[in-house]
Amino acid sequence: MQRGFHEPGEKPKRFYKAVTVAEVEAGFEVLLDGRNPRAPRGSRLALPTRSLADLVAAEWSVQGEHIEMAGMNATRLAHTAIEAIPAARVETAAQFAQYGGSDLLCYFADSPVALVARQHAAWDPILARAKSDLGLVLTPVMGIVHQPQPQASLDRIRGLAAEGDDFSLAGLAYGAALLGSAVLTLGLQRGWMGGVEALAISRVDELHQESLWGVDEEAAARTAAMTLEAAMLGHWFDALRPA
Repeated sequence: MQRGFHEPGEKPKRFYKAVTVAEVEAGFEVLLDGRNPRAPRGSRLALPTRSLADLVAAEWSVQGEHIEMAGMNATRLAHTAIEAIPAARVETAAQFAQYGGSDLLCYFADSPVALVARQHAAWDPILARAKSDLGLVLTPVMGIVHQPQPQASLDRIRGLAAEGDDFSLAGLAYGAALLGSAVLTLGLQRGWMGGVEALAISRVDELHQESLWGVDEEAAARTAAMTLEAAMLGHWFDALRPA
């Protein structure tokens, strides 16, 4: 087989032994046998904090005979932060605010009573803290009919997203898509809860259904993958906060 060529769907073989982190002018680089692995567009893999570089390096360290890039969530998020976010900060912050406009935590069921109680127990404290700590006033509704949110709150969400660096903004965009909630993602960013807890809060409806009907194999696999992503994202935000 020609060197450097992979059949469609073939996973590349691990080509390195040692994974290290080195401090450089741009921050902290992940090194594979002393060489920096490049992002898809050729940018160097440099992270703003040692903790974040360690998080990415750990993914490279645990690879076996083949590199499972699909499961390297922190590495792929780092690539996004380095190569995609800088040219699309305004658009990314606006897209994040759109999640606030239809935030999962604002849509309560009208029945059954047990589900409604679970939703309020999980979501009310987050909405209350978003109001007290972040100045976000969102209107909760009952049912699935869309309810416009105050423009001032959406502007505030957009501003909160835009005030962080590219790595923070990339994490927020990732979290909103994963959790379906801008408010919950902002809480995760600020350490109100861990990543796995944030995912559980976002899955109150599914957890209620699972308690009634059980979990099939496909759903369990999907939840396991999401749990890994959520845990990574919690560590991502932890690594970005000042020590």
